Amino acid sequence: MMSTLNLTSVNPSVFMLVGIPGLEQFHIWIGIPFFVIYLVALVGNGILLYLITMDHNLHEPMFFFLSMLASADLILCTTCMPKTLGIFWLKSQKITFPGCLTQLFFLHFSFFLDSAILLGMAFDRYMAICSPLRYRSVLTPRTIVKIMVGIVGRSFSVILPVVFLVKRLPFCRTRIIPHTYCEHIGVARLACADISINIWYGFAVPVMTIISDLILIGISYSLILHAVFHLPSRDARQKALSTCGSHVSVILIFYTPAMFSVLTHRFGHNISLTFHIMFANLYVAIPPALNPIIYGVKTKQIRDKIILLFFPKGMQ
Repeated sequence: MMSTLNLTSVNPSVFMLVGIPGLEQFHIWIGIPFFVIYLVALVGNGILLYLITMDHNLHEPMFFFLSMLASADLILCTTCMPKTLGIFWLKSQKITFPGCLTQLFFLHFSFFLDSAILLGMAFDRYMAICSPLRYRSVLTPRTIVKIMVGIVGRSFSVILPVVFLVKRLPFCRTRIIPHTYCEHIGVARLACADISINIWYGFAVPVMTIISDLILIGISYSLILHAVFHLPSRDARQKALSTCGSHVSVILIFYTPAMFSVLTHRFGHNISLTFHIMFANLYVAIPPALNPIIYGVKTKQIRDKIILLFFPKGMQ
């Protein structure tokens, strides 16, 4: 009897996701814009992947990284949005413990995947602008595959310990999660045990990883700007800057709210839980929806292919 009780407390059968605390009466209406944003993310990233896969003119390192970013964005929003909409519209608040761990893993995995891909894209732009003659000899298909394996492997190795850190915890008190999805610290706080390791790992390791990515991206763009402003032609400078404009926009959209969210979770104790949860939902929905729009508008090759896809007669 005692062993069964202990097993149940360590491995609970279900958790309850309540949605956005304080705004339960507005869930149906809140779900509408989130559904639209999710639909835009699915369609936009789906079109990007289709174009890059089908058009051989886009089989270049820059667009390979872009296809990886689109895939990671699809994982990020699809990990959370369907369940969130289920809570908002169908009152589907239950989630199994294995389901919660799976959602937690893919949420954080896709986040670190995005960060590593943006670093890879910064390296791609650095090689294209600072060492154009060596670009194709360095970024060969074999090298790209190695970079891809490194990106996925790093994200996996950083996040896998989080699953075991949560799995080891006993849950003998409430199993109600004041959120729309399972995330590491939110689940860990429900445990009736010391979670100092979870807090340390959940804050220190991700922050160090993200900061190292940001530093390397910053170094890349410092070198890029230095090279751009030493180009002899004004047209060449404008062309070089335009190729980086979309990437810089995506970097700002990704890292600014990410750092804000991490810091407010750690230090913003006076900020309401309602704001935290609403912001967390916007963060997993808006960047995946905006990224394909930014690249579709600012990247000429992608823009031309989209116009050709939807208005073939107009291009002729």
